[in-house]
Amino acid sequence: MEHFTIATVAEKSPDFRRVLWTGQHTQLVIMTIPPGGEIGEEVHEDIDQILTFVSGTGEARVAGEKKEVVAGDLVVVPAGTKHNFVNTGPNPLVLYTVYGPPEHADGAVHRTKEEADAAEEAGEDEPPTS
Repeated sequence: MEHFTIATVAEKSPDFRRVLWTGQHTQLVIMTIPPGGEIGEEVHEDIDQILTFVSGTGEARVAGEKKEVVAGDLVVVPAGTKHNFVNTGPNPLVLYTVYGPPEHADGAVHRTKEEADAAEEAGEDEPPTS
């Protein structure tokens, strides 16, 4: 059994992105976006994503709409939808997200957005294949 006190685990991670668990159909990832930072505009063509915010304040930008996000908010990003999440506050924006199917390499840890981008560009952050 995998069990996480997810808000506590997410709050304790200083990493931009950390994969906590990868299954055949879904993946659990925690993220910490520094003040002034962002996830980066992207589209996952075949992947649904559900993001739950643990702390901080930010702005969800999904399909051309903008909405403030705070602790306790949840945002759904259907496959094929352009999205970005921006930290608009003075503290880290902490969240956890579920991808279906997995989006990142099992066990991946990226300390910064730059590290995450470099791993993706180098083909080092590919999800496992069945």
